[in-house]
Amino acid sequence: MPETALYVIPLPQLALTLILVGLVAVIYFRWSLKTVSVLYATARMIIQLLLIGLFLNLLFDHAHPVSTALVLVVMMIAASWIALRPVIEKRNELWKHVFLAISLGGGFVLVFITTLVLRPSPWFEPRYILPLGGMIFANAMNSVSLAAERFTSDKAQGKNYVESRNSAFGASLIPITNTFFAVGIVAFPGIMTGQILAGVSPLTAVRYQIMVLCMIFGACGLSSAIFLRLIRGKLS
Repeated sequence: MPETALYVIPLPQLALTLILVGLVAVIYFRWSLKTVSVLYATARMIIQLLLIGLFLNLLFDHAHPVSTALVLVVMMIAASWIALRPVIEKRNELWKHVFLAISLGGGFVLVFITTLVLRPSPWFEPRYILPLGGMIFANAMNSVSLAAERFTSDKAQGKNYVESRNSAFGASLIPITNTFFAVGIVAFPGIMTGQILAGVSPLTAVRYQIMVLCMIFGACGLSSAIFLRLIRGKLS
């Protein structure tokens, strides 16, 4: 199957997508919700993506292991902080455990994928490391966040550590497990969709998608398990 160049969306056509956001904003307004939150979130999303696009262009043109590592560290710090939003009152107590869990679990998966599966050259190539790291740490963040919320909730109901741990671990894997069931039937996940739109053979895209889903499942499971082990005896 011949590959075609990726279609570059013209800015006027890209701007049309804001109509979809506007429709939801109208519902917010009509139902007396905070429309400003939608507008703020949209503006922030656009600005953040533009800035990261400019930053990545610069980083890709001047690849260096130190700069790549620093970006990964920032990702892990931010992910650890955001993960504790559901239990914000315990953020100071739990943050170091979340950071360690995401760093160890996600870091192991990132090293595993880049050294044994993709093998980029050079090994610190940011075009591979940063997108993969972003997927790994973002999903590990969500998994640990779900685990923290369920664990604290169950402990508050008087359940013991093992019961709370098992319940929290299962809950943390619900989103990625649902994705396993739905992929190819309900939805084509992001990387597969992007590659198909870029003209890559669907069978090639499938290989990458399988890798990504296994990678995410491993990062979610390992990070949640490490977090739940670290907090044993830490919460009353």
